[in-house]
Amino acid sequence: MSKPRIGFLGTGWIGRHRMEAILRGGTVEAAAICDPSPECLDAAAELAPAAGRYATLDAMLDQRLDGVVIATPSAHHAEQAIAALDCGVAVFCQKPLGRDEAEARAVVEAARRADRLLGVDLSYRHTAATAAIEPLLREGALGRVFAVDLTFHNAYGPDKPWFYDRAQSGGGCVIDLGVHLVDLALWLLGFPEVEQVSSRLYAKGQPLAPGAEQVEDYATARLDLAGGASVRLACSWHLHAGRDAVIEADFFGSDGAASIRNVGGSFYDFEASLHRGTGSEVLASPPDEWGGRAAESWARQLAAGARFTGEAQELTAVSAVLDRIYAPD
Repeated sequence: MSKPRIGFLGTGWIGRHRMEAILRGGTVEAAAICDPSPECLDAAAELAPAAGRYATLDAMLDQRLDGVVIATPSAHHAEQAIAALDCGVAVFCQKPLGRDEAEARAVVEAARRADRLLGVDLSYRHTAATAAIEPLLREGALGRVFAVDLTFHNAYGPDKPWFYDRAQSGGGCVIDLGVHLVDLALWLLGFPEVEQVSSRLYAKGQPLAPGAEQVEDYATARLDLAGGASVRLACSWHLHAGRDAVIEADFFGSDGAASIRNVGGSFYDFEASLHRGTGSEVLASPPDEWGGRAAESWARQLAAGARFTGEAQELTAVSAVLDRIYAPD
């Protein structure tokens, strides 16, 4: 049986990292690479020397592909994903799937029409730390979860100018980092209805009004969920955090709590713990090579013949919450 033929659109650092992870699994064939940068194409060709080089997505889609991995700036995600899906090609896309709910919903509808697999690189679902606390939440081991606290502070912020242009990015730290926090909370809690959203956004320490052109570099939000649980989140770029990153998720229940915390300010090393009263038990700790697992999972599903699934609807739910953070209820 032949392997699915995959094209890689966008071969910068993140694109090549996901490409390497997917090819390491051995379930697909790298048939095509596409990037406006010759240097990025050369680097990608070292990973897949037999892959054809193409100047545009349209030219790449003419190569009878089974799937496309999209790692381009956010403004292009929805348009490129829909173009691939309309050609009957499965898609794995970097987050965010769209700059708002309307774009994300359009992509999901295109995947439904084409009956093709759609995946998004919501990679924090795939850490060993998340895997350690997931059964506690799914099976009710913490009792009734009534509060969730989430944090993602990146002391550096993005290094590409387009991240700071709302028209290209869709927003600032919320759509860049907060998307992971919202997805992780809703996914682990089974996607309950979000009844109310309140938020405060800032740029360089100054409050931003809803609809401001300037993107936020600090944000806090509260999500009130059906059933009474409350989710609080904070995210930022360029914060004086005293370390490279602060990434934390705490789930508080009536019978216990579970937490995920980055270790030593790392962007990559995480520890998971179970708490009861004043006692704690470590459930997972580094090392853990998790960065490419979402992409690998998509490739395995594609090789197994998977098509559109209802899980894609979760992508629009996350985008809808982000829209409400930008325009609070």
